[in-house]
Amino acid sequence: MKFNAGEIASVIQKEIEDFNGQLQTSEVGRVVEVGDGIARVYGLASAMAGEMVEFSSGVRGQVFNLEEHSVGVIILGDYLKIAEGDEVRTTGKLLSVPVGESLLGRVVDPLGNALDGKGPVITTAFRPLETIAPGVSGRQPVKQPLQTGIKAVDAMTPVGRGQRELIIGDRKTGKTAVAIDAIINQKGGDVICVYVSCGQRASSTAAIVESLTKAGAMDYTIVVSASASDPAPLQYIAPYAGAAIAEHFMYQGKHTLVVYDDLTRQATAYRQLSLLMRRPPGREAYPGDVFYCHSRLLERAAKLSDELGGGSMTALPIIETLEGEVSAYIPTNVISITDGQIYLEPDLFFKGVRPAINVGISVSRVGGNAQTKAMKKVAGSLRLDLAAFRELEAFAQLGTELDKATQQQLDRGYRMVELLKQPQFQPLGMGDQVMSIYGGSKGYFDKVPVTRVQEAEKHMLQFMRDEKSEVRNTIISGGTLDDKTEASLKLALEEWRVRWEATVGKPWSRGGSRSPVFEKRLTTTSCSVRVLHGQSKSNH
Repeated sequence: MKFNAGEIASVIQKEIEDFNGQLQTSEVGRVVEVGDGIARVYGLASAMAGEMVEFSSGVRGQVFNLEEHSVGVIILGDYLKIAEGDEVRTTGKLLSVPVGESLLGRVVDPLGNALDGKGPVITTAFRPLETIAPGVSGRQPVKQPLQTGIKAVDAMTPVGRGQRELIIGDRKTGKTAVAIDAIINQKGGDVICVYVSCGQRASSTAAIVESLTKAGAMDYTIVVSASASDPAPLQYIAPYAGAAIAEHFMYQGKHTLVVYDDLTRQATAYRQLSLLMRRPPGREAYPGDVFYCHSRLLERAAKLSDELGGGSMTALPIIETLEGEVSAYIPTNVISITDGQIYLEPDLFFKGVRPAINVGISVSRVGGNAQTKAMKKVAGSLRLDLAAFRELEAFAQLGTELDKATQQQLDRGYRMVELLKQPQFQPLGMGDQVMSIYGGSKGYFDKVPVTRVQEAEKHMLQFMRDEKSEVRNTIISGGTLDDKTEASLKLALEEWRVRWEATVGKPWSRGGSRSPVFEKRLTTTSCSVRVLHGQSKSNH
């Protein structure tokens, strides 16, 4: 068999041209000290801050401290698998998290490992946990509303796409409930939601996932979970992982909503790591850069300019206070970073006012820009009216006799408080909210007893859906309440009021409105009469 020298030469030449020599180098160090989720490593002289390193056991870590003779590494996994003397290799990469459509409906840890038993997350796209927030020129003003479905929020402290609205309050006052309702309300819309559970109990996170699944919200939601039993490093990076996952969609021109539940526990985990790394402590033993820890996270929320695709990332960070201490270190830090706060008051919560929003302290710095024209028109004076009602209520408790106009204002205030109450996992659409608040502020519920206001509201909304759908659809489709639509709404509400008083509310309409105290006494008295009557019958 003869070989053609020209053919052999061309093959060799092609192989040489196609040869791509990639020399991969990695520095190797040794673990000097390990424990409590951190390790000190000797020999990584060229390691970068924030770089990902790999231990010989397969566990990953992140460079946290750059010291003179060693490197401080936070261990993102089980530190019990690491022993002194183990090898540590640099990777030359920043810590990244898997992103993409394949994460929708999944529960993952901050490193992207599946926690829901549905198999591994298969994706080729990765994004660094820490990225620089878009600058001023890369943003546009927040003008598009993000409906939460909660009347009290959408009317008085509205949230816009690209806004950062803090939810703050004591434990067990309904902070998570507000955020979950906001996620459920995005069903059928164009918003992708990311819920970050940081330092919560695993059972609480499982209950939230179950609630989201029942409501059909997991189809567009990603849950990132670092539970209280997970190491402090995982709790520290969890919010950044959630932000990176949402940013991937934002830069594709999509709209996202991220809930950080909660940043108080993230700050606690960061304090633990900093103290173990011997960083100097500051106020309340937190390190000096804890403000930067939160600001660089929340600044990533934005409404991007049209040149960058026009996507948005809305952030709802949650902060837990102790005994209502809003002026503590972490709460004041986050309040100063965000564009407003929703303060949930324990006293209101225990009185049954849920969501327990304190209208005096709660504020949205975007305001009417994040509302539809219809909502802005009906809810314009609602905050001031409720604040005046609270003052009047305190004054009325002194037992002073009130004139007719003041008494009427007080009665309407009680009914507006009842109207703003809302059960959990039952968000309302914008049109229903507008009709409900308009009816309350214009006095259509004035003759309804306080204890039956919510029942009357349901009856009214059902009436509008069934018999006046054209008015409701006009408000929903146009988002405005012009003179013609308002006149139609007035006629419809008047018709509903007549029907309510003639049928459902008939026994109560004759004597006008009764106070809740009077109705309670009446119920107690009638019960006592029945008991006495029963005893007298038995005696005979």
